[in-house]
Amino acid sequence: MSITAERKDALIKEHARGEGDTGSPEVQVAILTERINNLTEHMKTHKKDFHSRRGLLVMVGQRRSLLDYLKKKDQGRYESLIKSLGLRR
Repeated sequence: MSITAERKDALIKEHARGEGDTGSPEVQVAILTERINNLTEHMKTHKKDFHSRRGLLVMVGQRRSLLDYLKKKDQGRYESLIKSLGLRR
């Protein structure tokens, strides 16, 4: 369910704003999106796993908060991020 270190490094390199950037909203949203996608696949086969469902909802809410912050801070960065990750809204 969790992402591998190699995949996480690739996401950080792809969405980082500068060298050594791991905390920008773009990187955080990209990592959360990867984790959400993995957990969504898990939920398709384990429909009654309510503990994982709660974790999934928490992650979705956290991603939404980060996206709202980014939209308020810089509209252009927000739009390019949702386009690159294939998110709606």
